[in-house]
Amino acid sequence: MTCLVVGYDGSAPSSRALDYAKNLAKLIGECELRLVFVIEWSPYSFHTPQELEERHARREDEVSRAQKAVLDPAVAAAKAEGFNMTSEVRHGDAASLLDSIAKQRGATQIIIGRVGGKGVRERLFGGVSGNLVATATVPVTIIP
Repeated sequence: MTCLVVGYDGSAPSSRALDYAKNLAKLIGECELRLVFVIEWSPYSFHTPQELEERHARREDEVSRAQKAVLDPAVAAAKAEGFNMTSEVRHGDAASLLDSIAKQRGATQIIIGRVGGKGVRERLFGGVSGNLVATATVPVTIIP
């Protein structure tokens, strides 16, 4: 079965990416759509044991809220339309996690929405889409 990984956070660009993935899935036929919500999370900061405990609780709360408020409604709607849809929430670097999940699932493509970041960081280093295109091991489709 073909698997498409879709970066999804409930934003308008990610909704367009999901719509594109649904259209592609219709053309493919037997296809799993894997929605992935990545919460950017840096492991490179120093924390005390108390801060680590609080951070873990915050992290678990964020995962639960993202799943219930963003992914579950999108999955339910897609399933009602007849799509084979699964989802997950992860913490970390979005580009590397999307690629890692695509490899784990045997996905043939990653689909994301373009966010028009114009900050200095994005211009110098690229945002998620730039990093993903540069490092992904499967084709990436960026939806405007």
